Amino acid sequence: MRVTLPDTPGSAAAYAGEALAPEIAGAARAFGKAVYQKSRLSLREIEAARYRTAQINGCNGCMAFRGARDLPTYFDRFGGEVESSVHGRGPAPDEAFYENVGDWRDWAGYSERERLAVAYAEGLGQDPHGIAQDEAFWARAKAAFSDAEIVDLSYSIASWIAAGRVSHALGLDGGGVCAVPAAELA
Repeated sequence: MRVTLPDTPGSAAAYAGEALAPEIAGAARAFGKAVYQKSRLSLREIEAARYRTAQINGCNGCMAFRGARDLPTYFDRFGGEVESSVHGRGPAPDEAFYENVGDWRDWAGYSERERLAVAYAEGLGQDPHGIAQDEAFWARAKAAFSDAEIVDLSYSIASWIAAGRVSHALGLDGGGVCAVPAAELA
């Protein structure tokens, strides 16, 4: 750990946020919750971008999270309503979906919108200047998504980049700030 935490059971990330920076961590938690509660995108589109961001960030808690399985517990813990969230919006991703996110260009199991969501997450996470100037990507994205959906996806990815990188850098990602603590996932 990069910060001193009590030697008690529970989520290190939750303790760090609540005890050491409650106002800032609370705002970050509200931002993260808004992604799942207010997004216009399908669960598979959200999960495609989120999981690729988790891989890039190296956040173990975020890589363990599965939207279809874990969002009800996430909302129970942090507030929110499953019924009005992305949780039931479209079919749930299976494990093959997650296993192939790194191979998104070639795996036939993704829709065009899911493929674009992964490409955008990868671009923002690894080469933001490159994705901003990739006119071929933007032509495809504009053909597949509305402007509101593009902005929605942009801020969603930004929330995962921030939370996952902070969680991983501070060594808090056993349960992650973008995921339900590992003990609650079992």
